[in-house]
Amino acid sequence: MVGISQPHLLLLLLQLFSIGLLRMASAALFTLQNSCSYTVWPGTISGNGAAVLGGGGFALAPGDTVQLPAPEGWSGRFWARTGCNFNDAGEGQCATGDCGGAIRCAGGGVPPVSLAEFTIGSGAGGKDFYDVSLVDGYNVGISVQPSGGSGDCQSAGCVADVNASCPEELQVVDGGGAVVACRSACSAFGTPEFCCTGAHASPDTCAPTAYSDMFKSACPAAYSYAYDDLSSTCTCTASDYFIIFCPST
Repeated sequence: MVGISQPHLLLLLLQLFSIGLLRMASAALFTLQNSCSYTVWPGTISGNGAAVLGGGGFALAPGDTVQLPAPEGWSGRFWARTGCNFNDAGEGQCATGDCGGAIRCAGGGVPPVSLAEFTIGSGAGGKDFYDVSLVDGYNVGISVQPSGGSGDCQSAGCVADVNASCPEELQVVDGGGAVVACRSACSAFGTPEFCCTGAHASPDTCAPTAYSDMFKSACPAAYSYAYDDLSSTCTCTASDYFIIFCPST
């Protein structure tokens, strides 16, 4: 058995101590990892007046991770922005997931964008609710893995490269013709049957479509349209969460 040198052991203990302090000070600890081959700029937004995590947005280089503690009752979203270019003042634009032309988001990501959504400790017995949603389309793969909780605690996400199989009528392409995102049918066509609005604004009147079935087939553990609740909403209690952008198959 190979031993651990004293300096390395001390560094490991300090890292574990830091993680422990973060966990004790929060209801949930989110660890975001960039497994893409390129930099992403995670965006964060909070609901119900909850604390904004990570300042609303930041750069995350390939292979890097960041930890964000969330207070009890926190709700909000995480997503990856791609193709961003910001100046020294933090102003700029992103090819996908842009949130108002700033590195620190003040609003949600512009569709199409893959979303990780959470509500912490709001259910019976302090249960968390979470999901990965493609209702607003897809830009990068994303997965959510719970850690240390109790209950069902399923993994959620979309591992597949949906951009590679996106129908032409839903494609968003860059200046070189490469597909950088895949729109939802609602975003592409804006009709009530795809958007679950008007006469289709209920689970009984808004059924899956060929387009939502395409998303569901590629990513069974993600929301494919507005009323895709039964197979897409996950629960866990007293858990931390590992969010991976471009998770490996």
